[in-house]
Amino acid sequence: MNHARGSLTIGAFAATAGVNVETIRFYQKRGLLPTPERPQGRIRRYGQGDVERVRFVKSAQRLGFNLDEIGQLLKLEDGAHCSEAAELARQRLADVRARLSNLKRMEGALSTLISKCNAQHGEVSCPLIAALHHSR
Repeated sequence: MNHARGSLTIGAFAATAGVNVETIRFYQKRGLLPTPERPQGRIRRYGQGDVERVRFVKSAQRLGFNLDEIGQLLKLEDGAHCSEAAELARQRLADVRARLSNLKRMEGALSTLISKCNAQHGEVSCPLIAALHHSR
């Protein structure tokens, strides 16, 4: 991505990218975004390439990539390393599928416990609370 400096202050840059100023600073500390020089002690300026880079990071986060993985993707952004990017995506997909499987298991267990709770009447031990006491 082109990082030619533009006319945006950090506040305007953050607003344009849809993040807060602290996010910009955090990304700079993590090496996901370059920190522009201060020309002769003046205010740092950011350009459209910087906005696009932040949007790239946010898009990757929405797909479940962590910041280390996003850093790897940014190093591959020239498009010549598609197989490496695809491998990162395959790993992320495997993680998403494992989490989905776990969520489905949790859904089934909670649904069963709720049904047992709804079937109980009177002063008896709550099946949900009892199950939580006995689970490991």
